[in-house]
Amino acid sequence: MPNITLPDGSVRSFESPVSVAQVAASIGAGLAKAALAGKVDGRLVDTSHVMSEDSALAIVTEKDADGLEVIRHSTAHLLAYAVKELFPEAQVTIGPVIENGFYYDFAYSRPFTPEDLQAIEKRMAELSKKDIGISREEWDRDDAVKFFTGLGEKYKAELIAAIPAGQTISLYREGDFIDLCRGPHVPSTGKLKHFKLMKVAGAYWRGDAKNEQLQRIYGTAWAKKEELEAYLHMLEEAEKRDHRRLGRQLDLFHMQDEAPGMVFWHPKGWTLWQAVEQYMRARLNAAGYQEVRTPMVMDRTLWEKSGHWENYRDNMFTTESEKRDYAVKPMNCPGHVQIFNNDLRSYRDLPLRLAEFGSCHRNEPSGALHGLMRVRGFVQDDAHIFATEDQIESEAMAFDALLMSVYKDFGFHDVAVKLALRPEKRAGSDEIWDKAEDGLRAALRASGKEWEELPGEGAFYGPKVEYHIKDALGRSWQCGTIQLDFVLPERLGAEYVAEDNTRRRPVMLHRAILGSLERFLGILIENHGGAFPLWLAPTQAVIMNISEAQSEYVAQLTADLRRQGFRVESDLRNEKITYKIREHSLQKLPYLLVVGDKEKEAGKVAVRMRGGQDLGQISITELVERWRGELEARGGNA
Repeated sequence: MPNITLPDGSVRSFESPVSVAQVAASIGAGLAKAALAGKVDGRLVDTSHVMSEDSALAIVTEKDADGLEVIRHSTAHLLAYAVKELFPEAQVTIGPVIENGFYYDFAYSRPFTPEDLQAIEKRMAELSKKDIGISREEWDRDDAVKFFTGLGEKYKAELIAAIPAGQTISLYREGDFIDLCRGPHVPSTGKLKHFKLMKVAGAYWRGDAKNEQLQRIYGTAWAKKEELEAYLHMLEEAEKRDHRRLGRQLDLFHMQDEAPGMVFWHPKGWTLWQAVEQYMRARLNAAGYQEVRTPMVMDRTLWEKSGHWENYRDNMFTTESEKRDYAVKPMNCPGHVQIFNNDLRSYRDLPLRLAEFGSCHRNEPSGALHGLMRVRGFVQDDAHIFATEDQIESEAMAFDALLMSVYKDFGFHDVAVKLALRPEKRAGSDEIWDKAEDGLRAALRASGKEWEELPGEGAFYGPKVEYHIKDALGRSWQCGTIQLDFVLPERLGAEYVAEDNTRRRPVMLHRAILGSLERFLGILIENHGGAFPLWLAPTQAVIMNISEAQSEYVAQLTADLRRQGFRVESDLRNEKITYKIREHSLQKLPYLLVVGDKEKEAGKVAVRMRGGQDLGQISITELVERWRGELEARGGNA
């Protein structure tokens, strides 16, 4: 007689083994209808799962994160079901859940077309309306291999054959379609209503470029219609804000095949870059950092000592000269340790904060490159703090305060904090990792932070705190990080003279606020849709004359505003003023200034703000005061 404990602590007793669906029905018809799966003793299962012993049970519905996961997983199989009905010769392979959706890989004799996707989606909707039951079956491995081989599904048979012999496997059947899967799945196809197929892309069998190329169909699925519509609307907005498109439109940068993963910055884009870099330089100087510069190419032996050669070799660019092996630096930390080691350090010198806008290169796979967001050559707002163990908490707290202030200036106010813990492949003892992880937890508590822990996602040399910012579309980006490292100082022989004249190892705090400047600028471009605030705009204003009679005044005014530090251009072309305004509006400039005879005589300008707001005639003094106020306020830190 199993006793089932529910999340509220209540217990329900049953005379015989009971399924998740039966427990839900005993609670109420509404819950029975809403149930998508169950969580038994922490394990996600189908509603058909039977409990014969005492168990803790939570009924999973569309309101739960696990429910959405089950919906998306089941929709991937619904996609495969529809493909097999429309294209019987297509072979199914794998179809996992991914962020915001799912995909399924197929082997088929010709490329799927947009019209095919429409037909597949239509068939998925038809199968959903039929509300076909989905059931779990357990098979012997060898029997399953024979079954799928007989169907001509060689990829599925290969997957099953790789499972250890004698192991029972689970298959899921819905109508005439049966597929290998661990599950769980929703009880029937009628639970899958709100989905959309997005695109087709190429993929390799088992992710290996040496294998056959497959076709990957991507889709998204949601629990509610309004959630699907909101997501599709967000994607439309994201496409409008795509930094690659805006980079071309606003003449900021370009990339080309001769330098994959590298950026060609145009004058306007480099002006934006410098606005960000110089701002960060001023903030770091005020916070007690000393800026340094380290070589881009260093001998292999240094990377071997640091552990990068062993743990990061595949991502490093290497070269050879005079029978010596070198690596182009993928990160700045070993170089900063060399600067620390170049002098005899005392405890009085600590904490020592060394900062560098360090140019790094990483050999990212070509398929992973994505505009500014994933590049091979990049610059980090990198810094390393050499400290005593007693200084860890105060330094981490100071960094947290600096980072949050910087993010506010850039207009990011929603910041999530995560703590990435020791990975399986790591350097250093468990004792050292315990100390490092506990040190970061203490600093987060002292800073009043709430955080999520990420087991296994730390760097190979230490745990790290990650800061994730949300942009205007609600997308999350991980930019800032602080990593606590006891390993690298030991490997590279860093030490200082303690108060008792003994030699001790410093602790090393790796930290960045923006991370890769290229990536952060991509985020900024998309966050603002190219319409930058005044302090970041490459061109802050353009001054336009109505006729030749104002040309000299416009040129003089432009020169005067530039001397005061403003990024102002003039447009003296012999074009209609309406044409000029329309053209410069497309460049998303914060201010458009128009000068006619009246403005010239009064020593003023007619001011039109981005978005079309007309401020009328304003004196130059009033305009400059307005601009200075905007520049001081930035994103919210006056």
